[in-house]
Amino acid sequence: MRIRFIWPGKTKDEHLRALVNEYLKRLRRFVRWELIETRAVRGSDHSSMEKESRRLLEAIPASSVAILLDVKGREWSSQELAAEVGRWESDSIREITIVIGGPDGVSSEVAARAQKCWRLSRLTLTHEMARVIAVEQLYRAYTINRGLPYQK
Repeated sequence: MRIRFIWPGKTKDEHLRALVNEYLKRLRRFVRWELIETRAVRGSDHSSMEKESRRLLEAIPASSVAILLDVKGREWSSQELAAEVGRWESDSIREITIVIGGPDGVSSEVAARAQKCWRLSRLTLTHEMARVIAVEQLYRAYTINRGLPYQK
């Protein structure tokens, strides 16, 4: 299985970027992954969000199961996420794409493309922080499934 992460723009905060890279490095132990950082669009109007969303949508392969991080999504505990990852593996899903939109969200087309919506928290997080948490939680899910001590 492969996990593809797609989000607009590079992670600017060097500390958060280092954390994303650390958890991606650890995740490699369990699964192949790819990171796609689409070109971010300046501005915070509707047309900017639409343009950014088009780029995200173009980066999602047609055969991939898309999971959108969204405030309206379902919150999973770490154990529930681990069970979800286990289902992906047992169902022989070849590719999962985790999509994190920009600060203005994503278009309805991106939301419609997603098979699942995942809510990280009821708290408001920066999009850069959400990147760290999503990658860390996927790493944690794999350690839970493999019975490794990290998750405790």
